[in-house]
Amino acid sequence: MVHTVSLNPSILTKIMGNYYCLMAGLPDIALEDTKHEVSITDLREELDAVLSDKDKKILFYFFLKNDCLNLVKLLKNPHVEIDNHGNLSMEQYVDLITSAREMNFNVHRYPAFMSEFARNYAYNKDKEDFFPEDVMLYQFYKYAIETCPNSMVRQWYKLNLDITNILTAFLARKNGWNVSKYIQGENEVTEMILTNSSKDFNLTAEYDYVADLVKIVECEDPVEKERRIDAFKWLWLEEKTFFDIFSIEAVFAYLCKLDMLFRWDKLDVEKGREIFKEIIENLRGEARVPEEFQTKAHHVRNLMG
Repeated sequence: MVHTVSLNPSILTKIMGNYYCLMAGLPDIALEDTKHEVSITDLREELDAVLSDKDKKILFYFFLKNDCLNLVKLLKNPHVEIDNHGNLSMEQYVDLITSAREMNFNVHRYPAFMSEFARNYAYNKDKEDFFPEDVMLYQFYKYAIETCPNSMVRQWYKLNLDITNILTAFLARKNGWNVSKYIQGENEVTEMILTNSSKDFNLTAEYDYVADLVKIVECEDPVEKERRIDAFKWLWLEEKTFFDIFSIEAVFAYLCKLDMLFRWDKLDVEKGREIFKEIIENLRGEARVPEEFQTKAHHVRNLMG
């Protein structure tokens, strides 16, 4: 007599070494979507049940960004309503801020850069050139790039930092500002921005994606510009997870995409939908993934349901 064993999805996920059950059960999403069948809160509860401890440490960085922005909000106004998509509770934010103000060393239960930011906020807040959200986001990107154990996630945050610096540099040059005052960090991109006098800082020759960013810079409508930036990032996430649709990288990418969708919830829905569809198609242009690979990947998806 043959005995069969029924495995629940969380055990099956761990045995398979990927997140087939999880990802196959999630609805497909597109940047032009106007209705969301899944929320970050609901997805997070599901992730807590199936992710390995190792992979939870990777997704920690996704939620840490919200912790950082919440910290800035609370330092400005202790009574403000915060985003609930972080790692920390309100009690922990209060503990972080209180500990940072009362101690001259960093409390190890929180990332050191957050404690340092909270400790120095009172001294910096009234400075003319202090933009707390920008400073905090840079510190977060730096921390993620230097400490995250996952290569794709490190690349994602480096891309975000580089995009911010590149767009800022183009804007500063266009308005005759001192570019060096607005650039953050030290890497190959910032070095080119600060040392090259050519129109595009010679970045287009080194980085293919800069040509797309140049077009974004030329857009005069700030809302349209934000849409184009998100469309660019969306496609980057799709390309990076094209062949690993059940991996922890795909889970991370799905969360990032959901985050973009919820940011646009308050926009003119129908207008936003049409514009996003147009932007995505224009950015895709010629297929970035060779056609034969696309055919194989779609075939694999169909076989797996």
